[in-house]
Amino acid sequence: MRSEDFLDRLKSSVVLFDGSMGTMLYTSGVYVNRCFDELNLKEPERVGEIHRKYVNAGADVIETNTFGANRLKLLPYGLEEKVKDINIAAVRVARDAAGGSVLVAGSIGPVEQPLKAVSQVAPERLREVYLEQAGALEEGGVDLYIIETIADLDEIAIAIKAVKEVSDKPVIAQATFTDTCRTVYDDTPEDALEVIKSAGADVAGVNCSIGPRDTLEVLKRMASAGSGIPLSAQPNAGVPRLIEGRYIYLTTPEYMAEYARRFIQNGASIIGGCCGTTPEHIKAMRSAVRALRTGKVEIFVAKSPVKPKQKKEVKEIKPVPTIEKSPFARKLREKFVTSIEINPPRGFKIEKILKRAENLRAKGIDIVNIPDGPRASMRMSPIALAALIENRTKMETLLHYTCRDRNILGMQSDLMGAHTLGLRNFLIITGDPPKLGDYPDATAVFDVDSVGLVKILDKFNHGRDIVGNVVGVPACFHIGVGANPGAVNLELEKKRLREKISSGAEYILTQPVYSAEKLEAFLSSTGIGDTPVMVGILPLASSRMAEFLTNEVPGMGVPAEIRTRLAKAGDKEKERKIGIEVAVGALREAKKLPNVRGVYIMLPTGDVRAAFEILEAV
Repeated sequence: MRSEDFLDRLKSSVVLFDGSMGTMLYTSGVYVNRCFDELNLKEPERVGEIHRKYVNAGADVIETNTFGANRLKLLPYGLEEKVKDINIAAVRVARDAAGGSVLVAGSIGPVEQPLKAVSQVAPERLREVYLEQAGALEEGGVDLYIIETIADLDEIAIAIKAVKEVSDKPVIAQATFTDTCRTVYDDTPEDALEVIKSAGADVAGVNCSIGPRDTLEVLKRMASAGSGIPLSAQPNAGVPRLIEGRYIYLTTPEYMAEYARRFIQNGASIIGGCCGTTPEHIKAMRSAVRALRTGKVEIFVAKSPVKPKQKKEVKEIKPVPTIEKSPFARKLREKFVTSIEINPPRGFKIEKILKRAENLRAKGIDIVNIPDGPRASMRMSPIALAALIENRTKMETLLHYTCRDRNILGMQSDLMGAHTLGLRNFLIITGDPPKLGDYPDATAVFDVDSVGLVKILDKFNHGRDIVGNVVGVPACFHIGVGANPGAVNLELEKKRLREKISSGAEYILTQPVYSAEKLEAFLSSTGIGDTPVMVGILPLASSRMAEFLTNEVPGMGVPAEIRTRLAKAGDKEKERKIGIEVAVGALREAKKLPNVRGVYIMLPTGDVRAAFEILEAV
């Protein structure tokens, strides 16, 4: 088969792709913390041997070992400048293994993990990343392209168009779905098919994430949509299980072969495998292709068209009104709310913290803020501390929750548990990277960013988890988000804030404000409607503290004129006094702004007295 004959071949026959490269590398002894794509340069023999096994198993097309060989995926390994070298080497290794009869497809995967790709990477930047990788694969001499395992339809469209800019060779684009037959963004197979076709791909399909059974359901729905372009199906070998410390896929080659027949009978022109599939699976699927690789395929489809699946009527779960979610939610819309920050302890003792919460409640403070590992430091679980404070002191809490330390499964479990404990008020933030804190070598997860996590909570408020599974009654999460009026890239900050609000955020907490004018300009030009804002106030204790915040804490820059005033103060008491004066002035002016409904005072030095001096003055 020649490259130029590929699309014609699909009109009358079925093409068999290979299986997983990652699984084979893992089982051969390559640790998962290594960059698999770099092996094209460092261990080409190992990669080539896997390609040859798939060729010997009967694959018509093998994919290059470049699923993660884009600039953003290579960045954590320090390999971002080797995009071209890695991709060209991968084509060379695959071509050597393919011989003269097997085609080489350039594999292109997503730039990031689901739920954060497009929200963190601008569309033009995505285009540049895909253009770079596609250009390298084209220079290497691939026969066709396969864009795969992408859940975000905006991203998959950008990838397709980027490949089309550098090549006129065939392009296959495969979206990935959950077991609900929807993407993690709640898009349907029909949605994906329309986007993929409109973007210019030659073949549309489904791969990864789910096993053969659910892949078949997605394929049927794509086939019933009648787009007129060929379809592909490359499922995982089921769901992996952890056995004796290793992840094992238990789906047998025979089972995959049976579903290969069903894929073909339901309209697939391309079949193959994804995670967990091996040369043994592909060999078994080859038998299925041989059995149906005649005109019988077209006759079967013509005689037994796939009937459109009746859409199940999904009952809409009505969310709880915002003001009914918590006392704080109501107060924020009826009065000016006050809040003071309490950090979780570094050890096990909490008596002093509980006493402080009791005192703050007695003095009329409405709610306490509890940060989640501020500056990536190791502290007691903020969820545990918040539950103890609310249960023992009756002081309401506003719990910060970061995306840094837990994956999507862990976050959803945490949030369900926190809700069950009675916690309702959450500030959703992405979180500081571990390198800033006590454990700089700790692994950051960041499965989602703050926008993605807001979507998760909003889904819970509508009675569903992130993939649409019903979880019972709607939750009562009162969802807050952060904003930085002094951000270096203000347009990006405004765009991100609008995304958070459209995703379900109900109120805003700002980074420390030292200029009400900047805050007013930011809020008036962002388009947040009547969303309540709690202005952040951080009283500066010293010149040294101001310099530290400006130079070492992300998002907390202190204006130069204030740093100069502090530097000229002369002694600590005068520095403290200036810090209070600045805070009072900023809060007094901020209170006049229409959206500002409250204040939260940050106390990195633990000086509660400063908080009351500010509140009393205002």
